Amino acid sequence: MKTALLYLATVLIWGTTWFAIEFQIGEVPALVSLFFRFALAALLMWGFCWVRGINLRLSRINHCFVFLLALFNFSFNYLVLYWAQLYLTSAMASIAFSTLLLMNIINTRLFFGKPIALRVIVGSIAGVGGIIALFWHDIRSLDFSSEAIIGLSLALGGTLLASLGNMISVRNSANQVTVIQGNAWGMLYGTIVLLLAAVVTDTPWVISTQFSYWGSLVYLSLFGTVIAFACYFLLFNEIGSEKASYVIVLFPFVAVIFSTLYENFQWYTSTLIGFSLVILGNFIVLTPFERLIKWRQSMLDKLEQSNDGLDKSTR
Repeated sequence: MKTALLYLATVLIWGTTWFAIEFQIGEVPALVSLFFRFALAALLMWGFCWVRGINLRLSRINHCFVFLLALFNFSFNYLVLYWAQLYLTSAMASIAFSTLLLMNIINTRLFFGKPIALRVIVGSIAGVGGIIALFWHDIRSLDFSSEAIIGLSLALGGTLLASLGNMISVRNSANQVTVIQGNAWGMLYGTIVLLLAAVVTDTPWVISTQFSYWGSLVYLSLFGTVIAFACYFLLFNEIGSEKASYVIVLFPFVAVIFSTLYENFQWYTSTLIGFSLVILGNFIVLTPFERLIKWRQSMLDKLEQSNDGLDKSTR
């Protein structure tokens, strides 16, 4: 039940952040918007830790790895993805970001030597195929101009940074860095990095007067950053990086539902095929078939023993 709730919360929250990001792009530079987002998130995290009396002390080496986590998961990866959405629709950006699932599987193998189960590969392919089908009309009409190529390159680059950050999170968890410690320090470091980047690049500090901007900023900070990251990294500890990463495949799934309710999203045959593939892929990746087979064999053995006992008593 705990894993299911974490999974559902992560999918629902991050699935709606792509739409919220649209209100952050345009008037205010991405670097400034991200500074506000992570500054608020860090303030919320540290306030929570202070109220609960949570110990945030880390060793020097762990501080170094948490700083790397901040670079890859709490600053530059988001900056690159924000830039990508200047050239791509939120749908196309979410499709590109869904490749995080495959990147995590490959990187887990490269960095930790963990074998890749066949069902994870099959399920991942089905999930990514489902996303392509969901947005087939967008992909088919995509103009491969220089701007589109730049957008896709940025989106994939930001996704790669996020995957490397996920691997650092796995390392941190193995070295007794808790999710709360890693996120609190990571968001603080990320805020400092974004501030320095804004100063060094002489980015103009534009302040928006739009309610939609600040409303989306609060949502992205509290839910999209503090709560969602906590749920996501807890999932990493509970079910492993490959399975936890599958929430990425479901983001466009949520985005389509959201668009249907509020943006008059048009359904096609490819949309239904996409939903079916995503659900199938999710089932394949998350279902422990090996355990089910062992459980079935165990039940058959018990049934056979029970029948043998019944035969003997009858005699």
